[in-house]
Parts: sequence; structure tokens; C-alpha cells
Amino acid sequence: MSDNIWGYQPAANYTAGTDLIGYKVEATDGSIGKVDKHSDEVNSSYLVVDTGLWIFGKHVLLPAGTVLSVDPDEQRIFVDLTKDQIKHSPEFDKDKHVGDAGYHEQVGNYYGGHRRT
Repeated sequence: MSDNIWGYQPAANYTAGTDLIGYKVEATDGSIGKVDKHSDEVNSSYLVVDTGLWIFGKHVLLPAGTVLSVDPDEQRIFVDLTKDQIKHSPEFDKDKHVGDAGYHEQVGNYYGGHRRT
């Protein structure tokens, strides 16, 4: 596996330019919400997931490196994280996530420490 937490892994079956908004996101132990926003910029790819009522409407920023696979037919994204890991992740900050290297480092370090593969 690549060490780049902000890049899609080749095995994820993601094609650059695919619109993932509205795709359901599945943790290793169940559904966590839907994609609200995403980016496939090189070294800065991510998903913003609306967790809905599951954790009271929290939005989370998931680096693309946490994506195990994308199923375009079922419009589902499978991530290498548990619901609990996502629940305790750093809060998504819409004002910091673009252009704030410190915020990206914080989020990347959190998720990088939780990847199993």
C-alpha cells in the first residue's frame, strides 16, 4: 500500500473524474452515510461524508487513502475504517480543509494510524 493517505489506491477501482456525490459509504462494520463532496486532486484527494443521524449530522473528511473500493454499479464506497474510528475522527472544518496544511496533517495522521493494510 502506498504511504500517501491523500491518494486513491490502485485497488480501489476509482476512475478519476467519477462523480461520487451521493454514493453510500460503508465502514468495515456498516453504513456511515453518503458522500457530500469529494476531490480527486493529486495528493489531496478526499471524501466529505455526511453521517446523517448516525452521529447527529456530523460531516467527516476521509482521505482517499482510506478507500478500499468503489462500486459504481451499486454507488457504494467501502473504507478501511470502523464506524467507531470515523465517529471519533477530527471534525470536518470547511474553512480549514482547503489550503491549511496543518489541518490536513492532523486528519492524515489520525487516519494513517488507523489503516489496517
